[in-house]
Amino acid sequence: MYYSTCYASPIGEMLIVSDGEAICGVWFLGQKHFKSSISSDLIESDDLAIFKKAKIWLDRYFNGENPNIDFKLKPEGSEFRKRVWKILSEIPYGETLTYGEIAQKISPSMSAQAVGGAVGHNPIAILIPCHRVLGSNGKLTGYAGGLDKKMELLKLEDINYF
Repeated sequence: MYYSTCYASPIGEMLIVSDGEAICGVWFLGQKHFKSSISSDLIESDDLAIFKKAKIWLDRYFNGENPNIDFKLKPEGSEFRKRVWKILSEIPYGETLTYGEIAQKISPSMSAQAVGGAVGHNPIAILIPCHRVLGSNGKLTGYAGGLDKKMELLKLEDINYF
């Protein structure tokens, strides 16, 4: 069973999903792969403790802070995707990696395109910071929530991209 609540971020309305104990999804409404990792109906519930924590974290983040995540994240996906998402979670605030750099962390023969697919399916936007991933030339590339949102998130973290 999954629960949901909405969050009005400064760059667009978001949906937060939880299993009651962990955050399982955070998406901009209508983004690519919206709710693709959630296999059952959602019960709207604004008063879960985990939602309060996630909203406070997002408020602090959008106010320019770098808050610690002190609640559980539980992204659903293949083992490969989870491995990529773990690497994303380790990208420090205000820094970036390229798809190729992430691929090299996994295997010398891993393709940046495979990593890109996993990054694009990240079900927990911002908290698992897929917006911190750039193209091989250091330039801005795709973002499931839209490039306009990716630019705003990078700007918020004072990240310069070419």
